[in-house]
Amino acid sequence: MKNIRNFCIIAHIDHGKSTLADRLIEATGTFAKEFIPEQMLDDMDLERERGITIKSHAIRMKYEYNNTTYILNLVDTPGHVDFSYEVSRAIASSEGALLVVDASQGIQAQTISNLYMAIDHNLEIIPILNKIDLPAARPDEVKEQIIDLLGCDEQDIIEVSAKTGIGIDRLLRAIVEVVPAPELKTEEPLQALIFDSVFNPYRGVIAYFRIFKGTLNSGQAVKFINTNQRYEAQEIGYLGMDYTPCEQLTAGEVGYIISGIKIAKEVKVGDTITTVDNPAIIAIAGFEEAKPMVYAGVYPIESDEFEDLRTALEKLQLNDAAITFTQESSLALGFGFRCGFLGLLHMEIVQERLDREFDMNVIMTVPNVTYQVYTKKDEFIEIHNPAELPDVKFIDSIEEPFIDAQIITNTEYLGGIMKLCLDKRGVLKKQHHLVGNRVELNFNMPLAEIVFDFYDKLKSVSKGYASFDYQNSGYKRSKLVKLDILLNGEKVDALSSLIHEDFAYNLGKRMTERLSELIPRHQFDIPIQAAIGAKIIARSTIKAYRKDVTSKCYGGDITRKRKLLEKQKKGKKKMKQIGRVNVPQKAFISVLKLDD
Repeated sequence: MKNIRNFCIIAHIDHGKSTLADRLIEATGTFAKEFIPEQMLDDMDLERERGITIKSHAIRMKYEYNNTTYILNLVDTPGHVDFSYEVSRAIASSEGALLVVDASQGIQAQTISNLYMAIDHNLEIIPILNKIDLPAARPDEVKEQIIDLLGCDEQDIIEVSAKTGIGIDRLLRAIVEVVPAPELKTEEPLQALIFDSVFNPYRGVIAYFRIFKGTLNSGQAVKFINTNQRYEAQEIGYLGMDYTPCEQLTAGEVGYIISGIKIAKEVKVGDTITTVDNPAIIAIAGFEEAKPMVYAGVYPIESDEFEDLRTALEKLQLNDAAITFTQESSLALGFGFRCGFLGLLHMEIVQERLDREFDMNVIMTVPNVTYQVYTKKDEFIEIHNPAELPDVKFIDSIEEPFIDAQIITNTEYLGGIMKLCLDKRGVLKKQHHLVGNRVELNFNMPLAEIVFDFYDKLKSVSKGYASFDYQNSGYKRSKLVKLDILLNGEKVDALSSLIHEDFAYNLGKRMTERLSELIPRHQFDIPIQAAIGAKIIARSTIKAYRKDVTSKCYGGDITRKRKLLEKQKKGKKKMKQIGRVNVPQKAFISVLKLDD
């Protein structure tokens, strides 16, 4: 027990966490050097293509130090704010954290956010200065930032280059010396926290857990406390480069359990495993439930694939517990699901994974946030979709979620970032100058204004030198109106949105213009209208295909031509009444990027 070290790697996106994990795996001889690919723990093609970590990945390593063999359980975590739930689960399973800071970029917003999360869980922090071999590295300046943030001594900061392997030996020694061993609680009833799970088509659900108390043996009867389901531990083991079976796991160890569970929803991340013969009375107070920040409708392109989509989402939820979904229906798109995501990148990744891993082609509607509506009868309604909004005459007030945004950037980009945030209805709360020419801005702004393209615009304005993080700050009353889009006189609820009154006209005008470019021409005129209630505020028209029906009339009376034109006009009118307008998927996506 005293030779076990459980730790995670936390940092801002692109500060070198996955590369550092590669060097630790290599230095401990867990995997032969010549067979180690880059970002070894990033096992999804999507992670390698984008160069980002999407999932936390656990691995067990062995390290010889002072003639003693230590077991190091490492969890590599994502850096993007949309995957912070993965980070919280890794932190809940660890006693220590490696805080990685890029020597060329310095302290970033997500660095601070992840650090506070680790401090809240009483983790021992080891500060690491990475990429010291880069020409643009500023080690002395960035060390000052780390000392200012942590209050540590300069000699506590470990300088490494994850690419070349400089400083890795010193880091391994520090992990053994600084990170505490787990508490010895092997005699108490079993309490093991499920922090992740995956679905294997042959073996069922495989749950990953960290044991806090007691001992688990292979073949033992176990119970999941929150779901009250009972199973047999058919196979247990630890997470090396592959699943490595063993007969027993004790308090402080990280491992997996296979119980032949075929129903995905029977396993919940955050649940506690205990034994049937000597059960624990209470569950572990695990990490908080994920709070979705963005909601969007997910619909199968073929309506008969609805149940396949449900199964795919259940299996994906095992591997990504931050997704929430409930069934809904749409007049335009049929049956589908209202899904909750932690951000726009998270939504994009889920759509991509549904396509790649489950071969599901889906339509995603315009993302929106949760609103709270108070009616004139003093009723409270929570809505996730503008289509659920009651009629205007019944509404007393609408409240929308606000966030406290933290932006760290260089002073030269201050003006552009201030303008961007103020245009998004942001209110400046605090401006704080950090070490050197770096400045921290704190804004209070509506979540709905940042879910579309705020992060992309921020990167453009700051040329990539701004970091962004946010926390939920509650709901506030706002002057919001429902903007409907009508195609050929019919509302398309998938394109409806709740928007601030002052921006409704401009958004409606831009949406109608963009849709008129994207929807293909039909055999009849298609009016595209933006409306608030019964009032039309903007309109565009897609002209019909035209056929010259009078071309065969090469002479004769003019009334013959008029008769043919009248006949065509009646046909077009009838077609317009019964015709359906086909809206391509890119039209739903493009309304998010109206400034492109």
